[in-house]
Amino acid sequence: MNQLFLPLLLILVVAIPLVMGSRKQKRAAQEQKNLQSSLSEGDRVMTTSGMYGTVADTSDDTTIDVEIAPGVVTTWLRQAVREKVAPAVDEEFEETPGESAPVDVDEVDETPAEEKAGPQIAPPLEHGKK
Repeated sequence: MNQLFLPLLLILVVAIPLVMGSRKQKRAAQEQKNLQSSLSEGDRVMTTSGMYGTVADTSDDTTIDVEIAPGVVTTWLRQAVREKVAPAVDEEFEETPGESAPVDVDEVDETPAEEKAGPQIAPPLEHGKK
């Protein structure tokens, strides 16, 4: 019995992380597949290369058309879509002339202009030092 304990323990230590890792990988692949199949026109997306755009056409099963600038539509593989993102800020909040955006009372800075310092500069990063 004692001779089987160590090899059995070693197998368990190796097998459990392998099984858990493969389950996590399968779940992530399924989520990505669901995302790519749920894309619809008007969704803001980010591609795997970091390009942001708006989905313009989803009629093909393997490709989608993404508008990356006004009037500029490119064709991408569905697998190139990494994630859906929130709409761009300028599309969400459009101001009309003469109208100002609401101001949060907590964000108002009442420090006189004479006391305000110039731009704050962060100190340089020191890599490797602890």
